[in-house]
Amino acid sequence: MQLDVVNKENEKVGSVDVSDDLFGGRVNEHVMWESVVRANAAERRGTHQTKNRANVSGSGRKPWRQKGTGRARVGEIRTPLWRKGGTVFGPQPRSYDYSLPRKVERGALRAALAQKIQHGELLVVDALGASEVKTKTAAELLTDKLLRSIRNIPGVSLVPSARVSARAIIDARRVVVTKGALEKLQEALA
Repeated sequence: MQLDVVNKENEKVGSVDVSDDLFGGRVNEHVMWESVVRANAAERRGTHQTKNRANVSGSGRKPWRQKGTGRARVGEIRTPLWRKGGTVFGPQPRSYDYSLPRKVERGALRAALAQKIQHGELLVVDALGASEVKTKTAAELLTDKLLRSIRNIPGVSLVPSARVSARAIIDARRVVVTKGALEKLQEALA
């Protein structure tokens, strides 16, 4: 399969070959769903907490003696059976993060890219141009000017090809990728 490569003026300047084996087959939506659910779970804060009988304020003194009163035995005033008592097995702070196998994560990224290619929502550009051929200006473009320019636009995010995830691809309405980044992704997913 071949995708058109365009320049800044949206003129076709070439094409790039993408593997039909990687991006041409059926899109596995279940794997994409698993990856998105894992990413959402990793972002959960997990700071919910209820007070158990140790955390509720109140005395730890035994209200009355164990035997001889005719009343039920009780050890303290903050027992979970009583009003203003602690909660039994309530939520406690925890991490919801879990990991998926690497093959599943790669499969989700491959499926997300394939879906964008099939729907025509992936645009390949030749390069993010710099005015001079110098490493300093390219680094300045990527780290300073381009990043600062893009971060102020709502709904636009800049993600390096090494850190792109299936969720970032799925959430994007349109994906713009450089030719070099697409080739790197294709090598990593093969």
